Amino acid sequence: MVRQWEMKKLEQQQRKEEEKHHQLMEWNDAENRRLQALREERLRQEEIAERERLLKVAQVRAATLEEFMKEKEKEVLQLQEEAKNFITPENLDERIEECLNSLKNYNFAIDKEGRIVKRSTLS
Repeated sequence: MVRQWEMKKLEQQQRKEEEKHHQLMEWNDAENRRLQALREERLRQEEIAERERLLKVAQVRAATLEEFMKEKEKEVLQLQEEAKNFITPENLDERIEECLNSLKNYNFAIDKEGRIVKRSTLS
């Protein structure tokens, strides 16, 4: 009889432990689901932040490239403007004629202040 009572008590204790174990497993599963949801949300936020960062980097690169292209375009236009004055085989004869026809007098002096003196003291 005592044995039977002990067996019953052991069975009850075992059932309680199994029930407690089952409850703890359910709590653990719920906690895992909650943490998984938090982790997924954090990863989603990190992905959004990374996309925004990459978009900003791409915009900065595009702006830098656009500025570089404008600068080079301006430089090309300036060089094209300067190229109009270059002496080429096609306009060589014309430029020689211009130089021969435009007489310049380089016979002058410069005083200490940098002014051109057309008459020397000897003349």
